[in-house]
Amino acid sequence: MLYAIICIDKPGAIETRKANRDAHLAHIRSTGGRISQAGPFLDADGQMCGSLLVMEAADRAEVEAWCAADPYATAGLFESVEIRAWNRVIG
Repeated sequence: MLYAIICIDKPGAIETRKANRDAHLAHIRSTGGRISQAGPFLDADGQMCGSLLVMEAADRAEVEAWCAADPYATAGLFESVEIRAWNRVIG
Protein backbone atom coordinates (compact mmCIF):
# COMPACT_ATOMS: atom_id res chain seq x y z
CA MET A 1 0.00 0.00 0.00
CA LEU A 2 1.20 3.51 -0.77
CA TYR A 3 0.86 6.34 1.72
CA ALA A 4 1.19 10.08 1.23
CA ILE A 5 2.85 11.81 4.18
CA ILE A 6 2.02 15.51 4.30
CA CYS A 7 3.99 17.55 6.83
CA ILE A 8 3.62 21.26 7.56
CA ASP A 9 6.45 23.05 9.35
CA LYS A 10 5.92 25.26 12.37
CA PRO A 11 6.16 28.94 11.39
CA GLY A 12 9.69 30.30 11.57
CA ALA A 13 11.31 26.86 11.83
CA ILE A 14 13.58 27.01 8.77
CA GLU A 15 16.75 26.77 10.92
CA THR A 16 15.43 23.59 12.59
CA ARG A 17 14.81 22.16 9.13
CA LYS A 18 18.29 23.08 7.87
CA ALA A 19 20.01 21.73 11.01
CA ASN A 20 18.32 18.34 10.68
CA ARG A 21 18.21 17.95 6.88
CA ASP A 22 21.14 15.54 6.52
CA ALA A 23 19.77 13.23 9.23
CA HIS A 24 16.30 13.41 7.66
CA LEU A 25 17.68 12.42 4.24
CA ALA A 26 19.60 9.52 5.82
CA HIS A 27 16.33 8.42 7.46
CA ILE A 28 14.67 8.41 4.03
CA ARG A 29 17.53 6.34 2.57
CA SER A 30 17.13 3.84 5.44
CA THR A 31 13.84 2.67 3.90
CA GLY A 32 15.68 0.90 1.09
CA GLY A 33 13.74 2.69 -1.62
CA ARG A 34 10.27 2.35 -0.12
CA ILE A 35 9.98 6.13 -0.28
CA SER A 36 9.54 6.73 -4.00
CA GLN A 37 8.90 10.48 -3.89
CA ALA A 38 10.00 13.10 -1.39
CA GLY A 39 10.56 16.82 -1.32
CA PRO A 40 9.82 20.06 0.46
CA PHE A 41 6.85 22.36 0.02
CA LEU A 42 7.90 25.93 -0.76
CA ASP A 43 6.35 29.13 0.50
CA ALA A 44 5.78 32.28 -1.59
CA ASP A 45 9.43 33.28 -1.04
CA GLY A 46 10.76 29.90 -2.18
CA GLN A 47 11.68 28.81 1.36
CA MET A 48 11.08 25.23 2.51
CA CYS A 49 7.98 25.06 4.71
CA GLY A 50 6.87 21.42 4.81
CA SER A 51 7.33 18.02 3.20
CA LEU A 52 5.53 15.60 0.94
CA LEU A 53 6.62 11.95 0.81
CA VAL A 54 5.15 8.86 -0.81
CA MET A 55 6.00 5.66 1.06
CA GLU A 56 5.22 2.02 0.38
CA ALA A 57 4.44 0.14 3.58
CA ALA A 58 2.62 -2.95 4.81
CA ASP A 59 0.24 -0.84 6.90
CA ARG A 60 -0.36 2.57 8.42
CA ALA A 61 1.33 1.57 11.70
CA GLU A 62 4.61 1.10 9.83
CA VAL A 63 4.33 4.59 8.34
CA GLU A 64 3.45 6.10 11.71
CA ALA A 65 6.51 4.49 13.30
CA TRP A 66 8.77 5.73 10.51
CA CYS A 67 7.34 9.25 10.83
CA ALA A 68 7.76 9.30 14.60
CA ALA A 69 11.45 8.42 14.22
CA ASP A 70 12.10 11.02 11.49
CA PRO A 71 14.76 13.48 12.73
CA TYR A 72 12.56 16.38 11.59
CA ALA A 73 9.79 15.09 13.85
CA THR A 74 12.05 14.43 16.83
CA ALA A 75 13.46 17.96 16.46
CA GLY A 76 9.94 19.38 16.71
CA LEU A 77 9.88 20.82 13.17
CA PHE A 78 6.33 19.94 12.22
CA GLU A 79 3.13 21.77 13.10
CA SER A 80 1.15 18.88 11.62
CA VAL A 81 1.64 15.49 9.97
CA GLU A 82 -1.07 13.82 7.92
CA ILE A 83 -0.82 10.25 6.65
CA ARG A 84 -3.21 9.21 3.89
CA ALA A 85 -3.52 5.94 1.99
CA TRP A 86 -2.90 6.72 -1.68
CA ASN A 87 -3.67 4.91 -4.91
CA ARG A 88 -1.25 5.67 -7.76
CA VAL A 89 -3.10 5.88 -11.08
CA ILE A 90 -0.48 7.54 -13.27
CA GLY A 91 3.28 7.23 -13.02
